[in-house]
Amino acid sequence: MRATSGILKGLNPTVTIASKVLVIGFVLFCAILANQAGQYFEAISGILLQNVKWFYLGLVTLMVGFLLYLMISRYGHIRLGKDDEKPEFSYLSWVSMLFSGGMGIGLIFWSVAEPMWLYAGNPFTAGLSNESASMAMQLAFFHWGLHPWSVFIIVALALSYFSYRKGLPFTLRSILYPLIGNRIYGPIGHTVDILSVAITAFGISQSLGMGVIQINSGLNQVFGVNIGFGVQLLIIVVLCTCAVASVLSGVGRGIRRLSEWNMLLSLLLVLIVLYVGPTRYLLNTLLESTGNYAQNIVGMSLWSDAQADSGWQNSWTAYYWPWWMLWAPFVGMFVARISRGRTIRELIGGALIVPTLITFLWISVFGGAALKVEQDARLAFEQQAAVLAESGQAPQDAFAGGPVLTATKDDTTRALFTLFDNLDGGALGKLLSVLACVLLATYFITSADSGTLVLCTLDAAGASEPPTMIRVLWGLLIAAIAAMLLYAGGLKAMQAASIIAGFPIAIFIAVMSLTLFHSIRREPQPWAMLPEHVRPEPNRLDDPETEAEPQERWQAAPLSGQ
Repeated sequence: MRATSGILKGLNPTVTIASKVLVIGFVLFCAILANQAGQYFEAISGILLQNVKWFYLGLVTLMVGFLLYLMISRYGHIRLGKDDEKPEFSYLSWVSMLFSGGMGIGLIFWSVAEPMWLYAGNPFTAGLSNESASMAMQLAFFHWGLHPWSVFIIVALALSYFSYRKGLPFTLRSILYPLIGNRIYGPIGHTVDILSVAITAFGISQSLGMGVIQINSGLNQVFGVNIGFGVQLLIIVVLCTCAVASVLSGVGRGIRRLSEWNMLLSLLLVLIVLYVGPTRYLLNTLLESTGNYAQNIVGMSLWSDAQADSGWQNSWTAYYWPWWMLWAPFVGMFVARISRGRTIRELIGGALIVPTLITFLWISVFGGAALKVEQDARLAFEQQAAVLAESGQAPQDAFAGGPVLTATKDDTTRALFTLFDNLDGGALGKLLSVLACVLLATYFITSADSGTLVLCTLDAAGASEPPTMIRVLWGLLIAAIAAMLLYAGGLKAMQAASIIAGFPIAIFIAVMSLTLFHSIRREPQPWAMLPEHVRPEPNRLDDPETEAEPQERWQAAPLSGQ
């Protein structure tokens, strides 16, 4: 008898029990050894960055090239499902769910703070200069553009292909089928899904923890609410309760409607800032930064700071790439869940290119507005210094930053809200801050919602409608992990832990890329799928390189038949 004799009440008992043990063990570790946990995370992450940074950088760059190749190649026509299958969701709903599930909270958190830090200092330009402002936007585009989305999409594409087109279970174990065949239903497959569940739960919780910290900061700035673990715990409880209620209503109702609401509210916030901010400057920034990004993407992708080895990259690019990989199982599975019926070209073009362009717009508006506030502050400082020099007074100290940069250095979570207070004379500051808190809350709910659905799907061996009880349980566990990460050291501990958890996912992504290409190159040529009366002469159909792989090789027994 195999490891799993069947699906017990709709669940895979091996994956369900083992993953819960891992997750609960992690929660207890952070709760009992809070101070030591944060130190352990930082020590191990430092070792990884010192020795395998080249692997992170090279792998993600290869993913971008591989996906762009598939999009324009003959494989782009392949439909992720039956050849006549239609997508479940409209294009607008699909893009809304992509963006909400992929980057919502993180982008709000860093869209102002990151350009501020990079404006203050980066390895390529002098800090607090026009050149550093331009470079800050270019680097922010790089960290939030094609590279992170490629990590998500490679997982979504591989899972969609093997599950929807080849009839394998909707779990990450299916990606290994070309290597190990039906052994994916044994201990190896169970191990892959158990680790996927545990890492996915951690990745979701890390993102939610960031959102809670920023919501707490916004409430403090607007309403004077105290900043502390007690308030943050209350926020987690309230929002995770809403998320559980949403996930019980399913993808077609809860997640879709919340995602569409997120996009509308995001658009409203962008339009307000674009209108009250320096509109001409923001649009010029968008255009210029996109051009700089496109012109320098190859160099940025492969730059590893080999000569100076300053350590700067360890805090930015080499931190971001494993962070995105940590999200990859969760976001990739969610993107696959909502993308059935689309072609490979549609999936890559829609889920890689479109969200990247939306991200560029968001960073240009909010990061650009913050840079303009800083540049105005620097200009005022220089004018005052000139007046003092003319009057014979002693020169002042060098310019150290305006209000947004000062707030960012003091507390990263305050960057966005300080920007709002300095727009339009502060007249709209409180209103924009409230809107941002609402948006953070809805993104929090959507991320927890979609993440819970993914975790339940893994527990239920790929079933699209997991049992209600397991949905509630995962909602509670996600809240507990987020709370314990905050308790164990807040943002710094979460960042260090994400680098560690991203390493095994990086290896898995490398393997899945090979298995996907090995399988997809056996698909028939586009003309071989046309009706016989309009098909060209089949003089190449006997070529083993272009012949479709026999379908019976992919008909693996379901888990319940073991």
